[in-house]
Amino acid sequence: MREVVLDTETTGLDPLAGHRVVEIGCIELVNLVATGRSLQLYLNPEMPMPAGAQEVHGLTDEFLADKPLFADKADELLEFLGDAQLVIHNAQFDLGFLNAEFARAGKPKLANDYVDTVSLARRKFPGQRASLDALCDRFGVDNTKRTKHGALLDSELLAEVYLELSGGRQRDLGLAPEMAAAGLTGLVDQSRPIRPPRPHAASPAELAAHIEFLKKISDPLWLKVDA
Repeated sequence: MREVVLDTETTGLDPLAGHRVVEIGCIELVNLVATGRSLQLYLNPEMPMPAGAQEVHGLTDEFLADKPLFADKADELLEFLGDAQLVIHNAQFDLGFLNAEFARAGKPKLANDYVDTVSLARRKFPGQRASLDALCDRFGVDNTKRTKHGALLDSELLAEVYLELSGGRQRDLGLAPEMAAAGLTGLVDQSRPIRPPRPHAASPAELAAHIEFLKKISDPLWLKVDA
């Protein structure tokens, strides 16, 4: 199963109020293993960056001034997402912004299935904090580099948290870049030697012991004949 862990950074909290997406980060998973494929887009929001939003993610007007518009990168994003299931922390926020951007670009809304890791965490740990930082602390995921929010970094952290929420961190996650470089993209290394199957037939001594055991069973069902 192919999934894409996704996060966005924005100029504010409400796309209906005209706020825009300024960064998108995506991490690809196949069968809950990171493949090493990712996508990071910085985008010009066509509006001044509010001070509060800049304090959250550190993206300035000067940095974003020469970045492409969302409409110029919409097809690249759609191609990367494909029909993958999306994994998003507080999904309604990110999907609301992305669908508003797609609408501005004349594109249809995303129809991908998605997993909201906030809801997943609250079901698994009712009454506990479900922020990304809190989940990193719970699962021992190193988030010391997260001094500010960043879409790609947050997606990388969320990928590890999601694997824990799904039943335990996969050992291959840390090996993803090496696996991708080898062209494996999270799949089994076909260069490994194939061992012949182990014999499972009973030995003559085991068969004899089984026959003797059956003799000790009185009135066995397999000897009954339907009336």
